[in-house]
Amino acid sequence: MIAFLSGTLEYLSGDLAVIDVGGVGYEVNVSAEVSGNLSSIGTGNIVKLYTYMYVREGQIALYGFLSRGDLALFKLLITVSGVGPKGGLSLLSVLSADDLRFAIVTGDAKMISRAPGIGKKTAERLILDLKDRVSSGFVPAAADGAGLTGLAEGLQRDAAAGESLAGTPASEAVEALVALGYQRAEASRAVKKCVQKEDTEALLHEALRYL
Repeated sequence: MIAFLSGTLEYLSGDLAVIDVGGVGYEVNVSAEVSGNLSSIGTGNIVKLYTYMYVREGQIALYGFLSRGDLALFKLLITVSGVGPKGGLSLLSVLSADDLRFAIVTGDAKMISRAPGIGKKTAERLILDLKDRVSSGFVPAAADGAGLTGLAEGLQRDAAAGESLAGTPASEAVEALVALGYQRAEASRAVKKCVQKEDTEALLHEALRYL
């Protein structure tokens, strides 16, 4: 089992990278995101990839990731019927690891099925199989930037007027935080502290800064 590779980036083309480790070149399959990061580092420089070795019917392939967390998510993805290593890499090419975890936790099959080769039924199966396993350890990266205000005041006005927030990004963000294990009261307080966001994902990321 090859846990990781640390060596010189010898070659990079699309979803294939070659890492020179002590004079031996290892071909590693990578996602579009990883490929972009490796490209910014440039050939001839030292890189490190956490790897998964796939062996089946005489076929051996290495899949590389920038973090242990991304590798762990990939291992979960390929346990789902109909996904496989290529499907897992396709998902992580279209969505970042955090965005994919968020889509699984919130049951967003439409977002997941954006990946080539992943249809609606496979996306729904992936959510069903992995939602509990992903949500138990998922804390997405905090959103960058702040400075706009108004959401707290807006929520207070809506509450005072007796208007329902059901179906709004605010209510969806609260529900997602509750699914992640936070108490509803503290989730609501965190959302009220956030800057104005137009979509649930951005609002959730911002709210997590306060939890």
